[in-house]
Amino acid sequence: MSQPMGRQPIHLWSLSEDVVVRATDDEVTLAGRFGTERIDAPDPVVREVLRRMELGPVLPENVAGDFADGEGGVCLLLLPTLSRLSHMTVRTLSVDDLKGPLLSVSPESRQADFSPGELSGADPLRLPRDVRVTLEDAGISLESAASLHRVVLHRPEAVWVVAMLAWPVTPGAASEALPLHPDVTDGILRYLAAAGMAQPVEDRKPDHPAL
Repeated sequence: MSQPMGRQPIHLWSLSEDVVVRATDDEVTLAGRFGTERIDAPDPVVREVLRRMELGPVLPENVAGDFADGEGGVCLLLLPTLSRLSHMTVRTLSVDDLKGPLLSVSPESRQADFSPGELSGADPLRLPRDVRVTLEDAGISLESAASLHRVVLHRPEAVWVVAMLAWPVTPGAASEALPLHPDVTDGILRYLAAAGMAQPVEDRKPDHPAL
């Protein structure tokens, strides 16, 4: 099958809309519906990334060009802070085709921790049975009482992947079936799995009726 979307996934970060950032010379304070976080004596790169994240989704690595430490040093410096602020952070998956984001994941609890990990191409996944699907202005939202996150599908490509999860499907089979770059399909599945919207299936036999 041809792969019309040849773009690589881009991982963007922003602060939740309810989060207010107040900065002084000595600290940065972030306040939102899940509490307050205070960062004492923040490094300039941390301060700048948070400023940009308050404005909208950003690629943290892009800040590297403005600081002498370079991309590697910036990432090592940012990771502890960004991990600490997971319950205040919206994670957005996009591609560099100027058509907008594929999906976004928002925290719904102070305990929300979002860490997309690698998926095995041979282990089947499925959409949880209790997921609520709602049509909104921003796209299609997915919510579950068992999940600490809310997912919004902004583009059809993300909807295609979710539709594959109506029955157990392996990441490898999903990539082969969809007209997307395999890395894009994998990125969408990783975000869904990290948000609790794609769960492992013990029984690998599809439960849809035979035709």
